[in-house]
Amino acid sequence: MMIALFGTSADPPTVGHQAILKWLGNHFDQVAVWASDNPFKAHQTPLEHRQEMLRRLIQDINPSQENVAVYPELSDPKTLTTVQRAGQQWPNAEFIFVIGSDLVPKLTQWYRIEAVLSQVQLLVIPRPGYPLEEHDLQQLQQKGKLAIADFMGPDMSSTAYRDQGNGLGLTPSVKAYIHQEGLYECLSAGVNSIKPDTAVR
Repeated sequence: MMIALFGTSADPPTVGHQAILKWLGNHFDQVAVWASDNPFKAHQTPLEHRQEMLRRLIQDINPSQENVAVYPELSDPKTLTTVQRAGQQWPNAEFIFVIGSDLVPKLTQWYRIEAVLSQVQLLVIPRPGYPLEEHDLQQLQQKGKLAIADFMGPDMSSTAYRDQGNGLGLTPSVKAYIHQEGLYECLSAGVNSIKPDTAVR
C-alpha cells in the first residue's frame, strides 16, 4: 500500500490545498493529511482550528474521496517524528512525503532530513512562482529518492487570505467555520481597519 503523507500549515486551508488532495487521492491508495505548526512561522491560528478546517475542506471535495482523511496524531514540528508515527500506524506501507516546490530550497535545513528521506520518497508538487532549481534538486537527490508531480498546484495561498482578506480561495464550509469561531477577526472587520501592530501575518 502506498500512502501519501501531506502536512500543511493550513492557516487557513484553501482550494489550492483541496486540488492537491484530489490529485493525490487519484494517485495513491491513501492520503494522510494533517495541520502542523511550522517552526519557521509565528502567530499561527491554534492547531485544533486548522485541523477542523482541513476536515471541512476534505468534506467539500466533490465527488468525495474516501481515501483522503485528516490524521491529527501525525502532527509534529519535526517531520522525522511524523514519519516515525506513520510507520507505527501503517507498518507495511510505502510512504510518499509530499511538499510544495516553495519548500525545496529550505528542505536541507530541516531537522535530520537524511533520516527522514531514508524512510520516505519525496514528491514535489510544483507551485506557480516557485520554480525548481537544478542545484536544489541535486542536493536532495543525493540524500534520498525524489519525484516531481506532473501536476501544477493552483496559484492560491493562505497568505492571500491572511494578508488581503481574499476569501475567493476558501470553500463554503471553511468560510462558515472561520465566521463561526471568530477566526482572523481583523480580516472580517475589514482589511483597511487593521492597525500595523495588530495585523495577522
